Amino acid sequence: MTDSKYFTTTKKGLINTTHLNDAQKLIIHFVTNDISSCASCSALFPDVVNCMQTDNLELKKLVYLYLMNYAKSQPDMAIMAVNTFVKDCEDPNPLIRALAVRTMGCIRVDKITEYLCEPLRKCLKDEDPYVRKTAAVCVAKLHDINAQLVEDQGFLDTLKDLISDSNPMVVANAVAALSEIAESHPNSNLLDLNPQTINKLLTALNECTEWGQIFILDCLANYTPRDDRESQSICERVTPRLSHANSAVVLSAVKVLMKFMEMLPKDLDYYGTLLKKLAPPLVTLLSAEPELQYVALRNINLIVQRRPEILKHEMKVFFVKYNDPIYVKLEKLDIMIRLASQANIAQVLAELKEYATEVDVDFVRKAVRAIGRCAIKVEQSAERCVSTLLDLIQTKVNYVVQEAIVVIKDIFRKYPNKYESVIATLCENLDSLDEPEARAAMIWIVGEYAERIDNADELLESFLEGFHDESTQVQLQLLTAIVKLFLKKPTETQELVQQVLSLATQDSDNPDLRDRGYIYWRLLSTDPVAAKEVVLAEKPLISEETDLIEPTLLEELICHIGTLASVYHKPPSAFVEGSRGVQHKRLPGSAGSGESVESPDVASAPGVSEAPPAVIPSQGDLLGDLLNLDLTPPTTTGPPPPSSGMQMGAMDLLGGGLDSLPPIPLRTDTPQSPQLSHQSPSPPDYSPTEVGPGDLTGPMGGGFGAAPAAMPASFTAPVSGGLDDLFDLGGGVGMPMGAYSPPKTVWLPAMKAKGLEISGTFARRSGVVQMEMTLTNKAMSVMTDFAIQFNRNSFGLAPAGPLQVLTPLSPNQSIEVTLPLNTVGPVMKMEPLNNLQVAVKNNIDVFYFSCQYPISMLFAEDGKMERQVFLATWKDIPNENESQFQIKDCHLNSDAASNKLQGSNIFTIAKRTVEGQDMLYQSMKLSNGIWLLAELRVQAGNPNYTVSTELALLAKSTK
Repeated sequence: MTDSKYFTTTKKGLINTTHLNDAQKLIIHFVTNDISSCASCSALFPDVVNCMQTDNLELKKLVYLYLMNYAKSQPDMAIMAVNTFVKDCEDPNPLIRALAVRTMGCIRVDKITEYLCEPLRKCLKDEDPYVRKTAAVCVAKLHDINAQLVEDQGFLDTLKDLISDSNPMVVANAVAALSEIAESHPNSNLLDLNPQTINKLLTALNECTEWGQIFILDCLANYTPRDDRESQSICERVTPRLSHANSAVVLSAVKVLMKFMEMLPKDLDYYGTLLKKLAPPLVTLLSAEPELQYVALRNINLIVQRRPEILKHEMKVFFVKYNDPIYVKLEKLDIMIRLASQANIAQVLAELKEYATEVDVDFVRKAVRAIGRCAIKVEQSAERCVSTLLDLIQTKVNYVVQEAIVVIKDIFRKYPNKYESVIATLCENLDSLDEPEARAAMIWIVGEYAERIDNADELLESFLEGFHDESTQVQLQLLTAIVKLFLKKPTETQELVQQVLSLATQDSDNPDLRDRGYIYWRLLSTDPVAAKEVVLAEKPLISEETDLIEPTLLEELICHIGTLASVYHKPPSAFVEGSRGVQHKRLPGSAGSGESVESPDVASAPGVSEAPPAVIPSQGDLLGDLLNLDLTPPTTTGPPPPSSGMQMGAMDLLGGGLDSLPPIPLRTDTPQSPQLSHQSPSPPDYSPTEVGPGDLTGPMGGGFGAAPAAMPASFTAPVSGGLDDLFDLGGGVGMPMGAYSPPKTVWLPAMKAKGLEISGTFARRSGVVQMEMTLTNKAMSVMTDFAIQFNRNSFGLAPAGPLQVLTPLSPNQSIEVTLPLNTVGPVMKMEPLNNLQVAVKNNIDVFYFSCQYPISMLFAEDGKMERQVFLATWKDIPNENESQFQIKDCHLNSDAASNKLQGSNIFTIAKRTVEGQDMLYQSMKLSNGIWLLAELRVQAGNPNYTVSTELALLAKSTK
């Protein structure tokens, strides 16, 4: 008897369903096989649905598989299956209940979705854990289809309750579902992790399957412990996962430990123990298949950049094996360089020298470059590295020689005037160089050390013969080298420099080459001394590690260990299309780093007084500090000592108060642009024949050789110059009859704020104190979600509103922001009195800086005292409340000084002349109601007069 009877149909395309279950199973097997081969079986939909009502579990699975594939193409007919789904969700067999709810969740048909709610609700509370864990995943699938429906039905709350389930697999699936929903809705705060929840997850971690462990570990990695004690407790319970057989579990555990280690003090015994425990599992991963090795190596590359001490004793593990694929070899080579140190450099160099004799050209090139990187990284090994490179050059293998010359150039940059004795050996191989990078490196060496090479002009002239056939890189380097040679040997190389300038400016159509040629032409023809200072200027030493990942990006990648991001070394937003739910992660603040990781309701750190500050300090203290406020011009003798008593306490930028911030030394000098030692003439018009050094950044843009912008001497704003500034002696932006406003200075440099630079000043406009800032993004990622908060300060300055940065701040973009301030904030005496500590938050981090506001910003508009009250008050001032100081080089007469001071709310009450001196009696009122009275003496007729004042303060409100 054959199987043909099972395929007998009364109508083409329909199945005879009157036969046995065996026949039905056979038919469905054929149908599902057609699904896998992409053949369309949608015409059989009604007949397959009729097979649903069977007690045979195998047949039911096949039918459900068919429905998942074809329900979307037959949405109207799919309704026929709803009653069976609902019925199966109440079946005594838990496997059938789970199968029904899983299939309903996979059928992405809106008409079926509304019928899924009630069966899903029952399955989420089913007595069998297998059904509950399946229903948990179904909630995530349903949320992807209709998020609003899931929220309205309360499934999210039920899912959160499953985290407390007694079965670990239910807990793992609930965590996985909530994590997936949270990724697509990052602001939903579904995973509201707290110590109680974390304890439940850690309990389930030991008993669930390997994939369940991965879900839980990834969830733990998103938690920020309250303190180092909790961090250590979690690490102790996660550490056993390092010995798991599944490499994904191991990497997820490493991710959790790497993150929580940031909060452990380095002097803690457990910290050293944890470092030792992390090494063996990472080494074990390197014994797997090559593909898994590569993934492990890419993750290890990130780990050793963050914490090289973990694998510093495991160098031999990364030695290349003969049968390693090239992608594994190159990754091992990179990690070897990162782990190289004085202790193991001999071993590393011997290994690299061996690699340089391999047959794989790409690998040999990398090995030669690695020797150069070792020389730059480990100074004690530089001589040995140079000797090794010379040995390789003697092999006369072309590509080895060229790579060696490139890296020797970098060694010359790192250690100038130390290894130049090898130049003769390099010059012997000049003719064999055919790669642009190697030729450019050799030309640089000849130009840089032209005074030590007797035939330098002949060597460079040999390159000049085929100038137009060279690559742009070689042409630019040759132009610079010949100009260097001319400046060192002008009488011998005049014809050569004219030839190269002519080739670069008249015969070349490359704009970069032509512009550089014109710059050199201008410099040389107008002021050779200036040319020498620009072209032969001392060069900065190259950094030890030029290929390190940017710290901000590295922090984010550490938080993504075990994912594609850690393999690509790119954040998920760089390669996930439509990544609206991708969150930027970062490591928590290190123990003792000053970054708080606690919530607003956590108590302050030890050492920070919890007593509420007085509304205003005692009159004696405040008067004394105002009298001692430095009103003299800023000096350059060095920064003042850091203020005492400032300790970092627990805080939240948007929640609690900034009780205290890390002390930041204040700079007392203003940044100045670098100056040439000679007098440069004014820039002439642009032409090839009339040139001058003053036009380095003229019509050609920021030309080659332009002086770099000056960096601030330190990383905080300069101290305000007091009354000198009020007279505009500090070069501010004060206007006649208007309040003085100091020029903007850099408050927070980009190098200290992960790419965010903040410069600013203070101004008083229409009676309102304003903080005027320029925010500049010098990082590679977009900055959003800006907020600002002040620490308590002497006069209660606080933001009057939020920091208005309405659009995302893109890389290399600047934005002007004006923040109105009020004086109703909490008060705490600062040192110095006008010191202001600020915290700025964005999507990357929280940053802190300190600046000083001019005391004149706090002078109120109603500070003019009546003459009789002034006279009576002046007489009552005690001697200890008086202070005197001088201001020099003030080219103002008494009337002009009075008018200018009035613009800053310093009012002249009376004026009299005694023995040729004009004496101005003035009053001003601070925002906290304290009055200041002053006497200003001006010696008429002397342009360099000395101004002496008497400063008096009154602690009572006076009209």
